Amino acid sequence: MLTTQSKKILITGGAQGMGRLFAEKGVQEGAHIILWDINEVGLNRTAEELRKQGGQVRTYTVDVSCAESIHRAAEQVQNDVGDIDILFNNAGIVVGKNFSEHSSSDIDKTLAINSAGPMHVTNAFLHGMIRSGGARIINIASAAGLLPNPKMSVYAASKWAVIGWSESLRLEMEKGGHDVKVTTVTPSYIDTGMFDGVKAPFLVPIIKPEKMAELTWQGMKQGKVYVRAPKIVGLLPFFRGIMPARAFDFIGGKLLRIYSSMDDFKGHGPSREQPGT
Repeated sequence: MLTTQSKKILITGGAQGMGRLFAEKGVQEGAHIILWDINEVGLNRTAEELRKQGGQVRTYTVDVSCAESIHRAAEQVQNDVGDIDILFNNAGIVVGKNFSEHSSSDIDKTLAINSAGPMHVTNAFLHGMIRSGGARIINIASAAGLLPNPKMSVYAASKWAVIGWSESLRLEMEKGGHDVKVTTVTPSYIDTGMFDGVKAPFLVPIIKPEKMAELTWQGMKQGKVYVRAPKIVGLLPFFRGIMPARAFDFIGGKLLRIYSSMDDFKGHGPSREQPGT
């Protein structure tokens, strides 16, 4: 079990939502917190509140859709604090509408933030994490990366990419004998406001953010390969793999009502916070 006291923890999308919850847990355990977010006002507000709790917090205004912004900020972090120990790739957005309604900007921004962003951030810090050892990389993917869903086509694609990359990275670290553990997190819908209007599928309840943050935090400390919630999410790849496509469509669409869960989606607009699914 990893001890996080005095560890340097970098969290993207750290101004609110799950990112803020991870930061609070780090502060409680005596870690040094590094918050990245594009929302400078929210970032400073969160940092101030964490410092009132006794936290050691640094903030950097970063656009994770831009590789140049990422590498510039990463260089600043290296100069300020050196190598980091734990990385939460948490930032993300969702555009919940039919693919035919997506603009080119919707597509490019979703893939840049959700897929390329975690890769660029990790790439900027990975050599130092390998050098230091005992490191953790936590990639917040989604249950949407495990199965299709109407009104989530580009979002699902972005999370499928994260899962494939995250798992491949984990295997590379293991094959290379590096002491860097990679955890892939695949939650269903989380009640952070980013998915306002969604209807919980049958047997797949909407998760409270505090619960998901705790599960993820403990999974990180234990070096788990996957953190999946609720438990039924872990069964989806198995059933989808062994069943004919139309049979799974019937179960997912008619019985579990997964395919209609986004029918009344509202959300709260694009956000760098990643709440799951």
